[in-house]
Amino acid sequence: MTLAVRVIPCLDVADGRVVKGVRFQGLVDAGDPVEAAARYAEQGADEITFLDVTATVEGRGTMLDTVRRTAEQVFVPLTVGGGVRRVEDVDRLLQSGADKIGVNSAAIARPALLTEIAERFGAQVCVLSLDVLHDPRCPSGFAVTTHGGRTNTGIDAIEWVRTAIGLGAGELLVNSIDADGTKAGYDLRLVADVRAASSVPVIASGGAGDLEHFAPAVAAGADAVLAASVFHSGRFTIGQVKAALAEAGVVVR
Repeated sequence: MTLAVRVIPCLDVADGRVVKGVRFQGLVDAGDPVEAAARYAEQGADEITFLDVTATVEGRGTMLDTVRRTAEQVFVPLTVGGGVRRVEDVDRLLQSGADKIGVNSAAIARPALLTEIAERFGAQVCVLSLDVLHDPRCPSGFAVTTHGGRTNTGIDAIEWVRTAIGLGAGELLVNSIDADGTKAGYDLRLVADVRAASSVPVIASGGAGDLEHFAPAVAAGADAVLAASVFHSGRFTIGQVKAALAEAGVVVR
């Protein structure tokens, strides 16, 4: 049976507001996260991803109140990340209404966190978020970063994918920092390389700018396509993305 490809809007949040920039820089206000989430749910979003993009940098936890208020109005799966360091953080987010939890910097600092999350809540809850840069020093040509893309770890992204899945990651959110916010299209080589190394679902993120960009990401191996600025700006709706995917022969919900 062919699984339907998911279309996922991403709400990058800082100081309680949706923000968007280019390659994680020059963040500008894009509205209220609760209102945006409700709008995308009405448009037919399969899931919504909510990332507190400054939580790790500022050394604080995700804003539970914003998560709670969002979850009260959104009846599709909600993935929340940013500032998650311990299983206790995961527990609080799930109790606040999240369905899945994204981890990045904390998992790189302490990989056992992935196992702890998977063993306590199930691997389906544990989403490994990868912010990836092109880096010729790495065998795959890709390195993972932390702290909202500010710190290049020098860790090979594809090797980290294999390790993280072995530790318990149940899904991969793969964001290309090089493509992020550029609207030039997804990094198809990155998606394909991650897909080849992964036994769990892969979400492609970073670079969507036209309706024609989504189907190639699926062809490269993405199980879901995520975008932010094109939805926040009203460039097109989730329904239009699904229609374009269907026209390209992709099964959507």
